[in-house]
Amino acid sequence: MVLLATLGAGWGWVRGFVGDLLAVMCVYCAFGAVVNARPPLLACAALLIGLSVEFAQYALSIHNWHISHPFLRIAFGSTPDWWDVVAYVIGVLLILVCPGRDGSDQSGGKNDHGHSGSGG
Repeated sequence: MVLLATLGAGWGWVRGFVGDLLAVMCVYCAFGAVVNARPPLLACAALLIGLSVEFAQYALSIHNWHISHPFLRIAFGSTPDWWDVVAYVIGVLLILVCPGRDGSDQSGGKNDHGHSGSGG
């Protein structure tokens, strides 16, 4: 994702749209690494972070303020765009439909030790 943000300047929509889609997925994974919560709740939290960034970009633009630090400008962006919101939503939808992320048992009835759940 860092390579996409720094080296993908000439890649147009790939850098912007796919980067935002991956960004919301990375926020979801970061939350999931430190918070034990159901995937839909984590996905909504990740979406709220993305929407907050977009709102901050909008607020900065209407007041004609600019982020001067180059890293922060790359990380958070500088121009609000509805397509960013669409990318965040698609990223969250992909998270929610991804197999095994809904908390269902994917182990085939085996416990952590590879044994079936009943008996010795």
